Amino acid sequence: MNILWFAPELILILGCLTVFFIALGSGHDRLAARVTAGTGIAVTAACVLSLGWQGELFFHAYRIDLFSQLFKLCITLGLSAVVLFGRRLPDIRADVRPEYFLFLLLGSLGLMMLVSCVELISLVVSLELSSCALYLLVPLRRESLGLRLQMESAAKYVMFGIVATGILLFGLSYLFGMTGSTYFTEIAPALTGSWSDPAAMAGISLTLVGLFFKLAAFPMHLWAPDVYQGASNETTAFVATVPKLAAVAVLIRFLLCAEPSDHALVSFLSLASICSMFLGNLVALVQKDLKRMLGYSTIAHAGYVLLGLVTLRQAGYGAAIFYIIGFMAMNLAAFLVICAVSRDGENLLIDDLAGLHARAPLAALIMAASMFALAGIPPFVGFIGKFQLMAAALERGLVLLVVLAAVNTAIAIYYYLSVVRVMYFEEAGARPVVRFGRLSATLGVILLLTVVALGVVPAPLLDAAITAVRGLSF
Repeated sequence: MNILWFAPELILILGCLTVFFIALGSGHDRLAARVTAGTGIAVTAACVLSLGWQGELFFHAYRIDLFSQLFKLCITLGLSAVVLFGRRLPDIRADVRPEYFLFLLLGSLGLMMLVSCVELISLVVSLELSSCALYLLVPLRRESLGLRLQMESAAKYVMFGIVATGILLFGLSYLFGMTGSTYFTEIAPALTGSWSDPAAMAGISLTLVGLFFKLAAFPMHLWAPDVYQGASNETTAFVATVPKLAAVAVLIRFLLCAEPSDHALVSFLSLASICSMFLGNLVALVQKDLKRMLGYSTIAHAGYVLLGLVTLRQAGYGAAIFYIIGFMAMNLAAFLVICAVSRDGENLLIDDLAGLHARAPLAALIMAASMFALAGIPPFVGFIGKFQLMAAALERGLVLLVVLAAVNTAIAIYYYLSVVRVMYFEEAGARPVVRFGRLSATLGVILLLTVVALGVVPAPLLDAAITAVRGLSF
C-alpha cells in the first residue's frame, strides 16, 4: 500500500486535528480560520499532484483514480473558496468559530472519502461523516430578532437526512441480498441480466432515492429551501455547492452497475428529473428571499444533472460531471456577493440588491454573470453545460425529456434576470455602499473568469470528465 495515495486525506485529517486542539481554547477564531485556509490550499496542491495516480487501499475498498482525484480537487477548491470569502463569519459567534471551521473540514473529509469508496460499508461511513458535520454547521448562527430559524432548519435537515439514510440502507440491503457482496466490482457482474428482477429494481431505486438527498433532487428535495434560508450565508454557500459534487460521483458509481438498456431505470430517472426541474423553477418564480430562491434553483439544477445520468452512458456521465463543476463555480460567485452585501450576515431579499451597480460595480458584475450562467445564457458555462446534457439525452432518444428541459430553461430565465433587473435598473435609495474587500474582489474575478472560460473553452474539462468516466471499470 502506497501511503502517498492517501496524501490529500491525510493532510485534511491533520488540519482537522489542529483545528480541534485550537478549539479547546478560547479566543483563537482567527488562528482557526488561517489553519483552515492553509489546509484547504495544501490539500488542493496535493490533489493536483495526485491527478495521475492509480491504486487501491484498505482491502480494495478505496480506489484512487482520475475520477476520484478530479472530484477531490473540485471539493477542496470549493472548500478553499468558502473559507476565503467567508473568513469574517459575521453571523457566527466568535466563541464557536473554531468549531465551525472544524465541522467544515470534517464535512469536506467525508465528501473526499466518499468519492473514492467502491465498497458499500465504507461508502455509508463516509456519507454519514459528511452529513453529520453538515448537520452541526447549520444551527451555528446567531439568533435574529428572537427567532431561531436556524434551529428549525437544522431539525428539518437532520430529519430528512435520517429518512434518506434509512431508504439508502434499505436499498443497499436488497443489492447485498442479491449479490452477497458489498464491493462494486462484484455487485455489477452479479446483477448482469437480472435488472428485470423486481428486487434489483427496488434495490437500485431505493439506493438512488437515498442519494438524491445530497443532490437535493426530487423526491428528497424539501429540505433545501428551508436549510438555505435558515443557515448562515457562508454555511449555505458550502451546502449549496460542495456536497453536490460528491453526490454526482456516487450516483455515477452506482449507475455504472446498471445496464444501459434498462428502460425501467431510465423512466425512473426521467421522472425524477422532470419533477425536480418543474418544481424547482416554478416555485422559485415567487420567492423574495434570495437564498430561498437559490434553494429552489438548486432543485431545478439537480433535475438538469439527471439529464446526463438518465442516459446511462459515458457521454452523459461526463456531461453531468462538467455541469456540476460549472454549477459550483456559478453558485460560489453568487454567494460571494451575498456575503459581501450582507454586512451582519443577515438574509437578503432580492430587493436588497437594488442599485448594486452603483454601490459596488464589481459585485454587481459578478452577480450578473452568475445569474446569466445559471439561466443558461451564452457564453457562460451554464449554456454549454445544458447543451451537453441535452445533446447526450437527445442521442439516447429522450426527445420529450429534452423538450421539457428546454421549457424549464425558459422559465428559469425570468427569476434569474429579475435579480439583474433589480441590481441595474432600480435605485439604491438609502442603502449603504458595499465594501468589497481586495481578497473578495480577487476571488470574485477568478470565479467570473472561470464561469466564462468554461463556457468559451469547455473541451479540456469535458474531455477530462469523459476520460475519468472511461477509466471506471467494475
